[in-house]
Amino acid sequence: MIDKLVIVESPAKATTINKFIGGKSKVVASMGHIRDLPKSKLGINIEKNFEPEYINIRGKASLINSLKKDAKEAKKVYLATDPDREGEAIAWHLAYILGIDPESVCRITFNEITKEAVKNGIENPRKIDLNLTDAQQARRVLDRIVGYKISPVLWKKVKRGLSAGRVQSVAVKLICDREEEIEAFVPEEYWNINLKVSDKKTKTKFDCKFIGENGKKIELHSKEEVDKILSNLENAKYKVVDVKNGERKRSPAPPFTTSTLQQDASRKLNFAIKKTMSIAQNLYEGIKLRDYGITGLITYMRTDSTRISEEARRAAKNQIIKIYGQEYYENRYYKTKSEAQDAHEAIRPAHIELLPEMIKDSLTTDQYKLYKLIYNRFMASQMASAIYDTTTVSIDGNNYNFKANGQTIRFKGYMILYVENEEKEEFEKIPELIVGEEVKKERIDSKQSFTEPPSRYTEASLVKTLEEKGIGRPSTYAPTITTILTRRYIEKVQKQLVPTDLGKVVNKLLIENYGDIINVEFTAKMEEEFDKIAERK
Repeated sequence: MIDKLVIVESPAKATTINKFIGGKSKVVASMGHIRDLPKSKLGINIEKNFEPEYINIRGKASLINSLKKDAKEAKKVYLATDPDREGEAIAWHLAYILGIDPESVCRITFNEITKEAVKNGIENPRKIDLNLTDAQQARRVLDRIVGYKISPVLWKKVKRGLSAGRVQSVAVKLICDREEEIEAFVPEEYWNINLKVSDKKTKTKFDCKFIGENGKKIELHSKEEVDKILSNLENAKYKVVDVKNGERKRSPAPPFTTSTLQQDASRKLNFAIKKTMSIAQNLYEGIKLRDYGITGLITYMRTDSTRISEEARRAAKNQIIKIYGQEYYENRYYKTKSEAQDAHEAIRPAHIELLPEMIKDSLTTDQYKLYKLIYNRFMASQMASAIYDTTTVSIDGNNYNFKANGQTIRFKGYMILYVENEEKEEFEKIPELIVGEEVKKERIDSKQSFTEPPSRYTEASLVKTLEEKGIGRPSTYAPTITTILTRRYIEKVQKQLVPTDLGKVVNKLLIENYGDIINVEFTAKMEEEFDKIAERK
């Protein structure tokens, strides 16, 4: 007889959880979904209130029989699929197949796979959340209708085997729209005048930028304008007219959500989004560590919340004070966006005491890089701001105005550990100057430039845009980008996403015929409605 049967989605997760519950319990994996809509037909009865016609997934018969056998022998069955809408729906399908009443307390979730979280999950089972499963079903049904009703038009007009999708086609549209903007772009000429001066006491040289004349800002668009100013400055004397000293604070970024993790791993580690999610999944489900056995290293990696638990907050505080000192710690709370599904915490290390260096030899190079990125970002999010001393100097010559900005870092704060966007080294140290003193001109020169077209999307910037526009959710960014690359609607050229000829043809056809569906507003509005279903609204 099995005491407790716990069904999770993946074998790796099953192995990790098994370590925590042992005894007469058994942990098995459903290997993801076990029921879905049939591939061979629409599978939705539109006349009968859009009723989905689910079937058992082909090739899973022996797995289903094995699950049924285990469930029969178990005193209690717990459905412990992933803690999101997709996981809730898988639990609901499992309940149907195993004859479990979804109204019974059979559902358990854990945001991290640690002994405490698993124990806590088993001690606090709940009913399956039918609002979450309804939201997932609504998405699945709508995506099926859009895909299966529109794709055949592409087969007829373009070629067989193509597909359209409610989210993927909007992503292609964004990339095609950006390409059109780039093609239509007309560069405009502009000029800068740079003045290098030195102070007479210390002989320190620093750069000043041309701002305008007599306190009025001037933009320079031609060589004639520039030459006129340069000739008027030929014998000019340069005087300091204003000095402002100040302080600038720079605060850390919040801990990672799915999209910010994908963006940062792309920018800093050069990881494709699919790769980031695959490694994060491994870290969440558990890695075999030399001194600890199989250990889940991060919290659930599909989330749009920046909330963190009080336990994690306390652990971070102790660690920061111990390693860096009290002055580096700051208790911070981050506001989660109103439309975020705040069921989960942000992505953070599950065991704050496991420093990346301590477990480096148990991880692959890529696992270590991603774990370190998540670890440092989380710790930095609970640290003090960086503090800069800033100086702004205004210098005049023959009524023309120049400005110099300088800053030096006084206290590194969180930047000792992690910086989201590296500061460009455009700030130099400016010597101490007094209003009224003269500075010596070292040289003056001009530079012609042209405005640049908008840049193409990268995987990271596309995810950022999809999130900002409310298209898709944390679980859909990676599969959406993978699909449009696999279908060859877009290709990657040196990290940039470029529409192919096929992508342009498909996009044009879809916009002309289904512009009311393949658009940002419709897609974002549907996401909002799915959220409302999930929230019982």
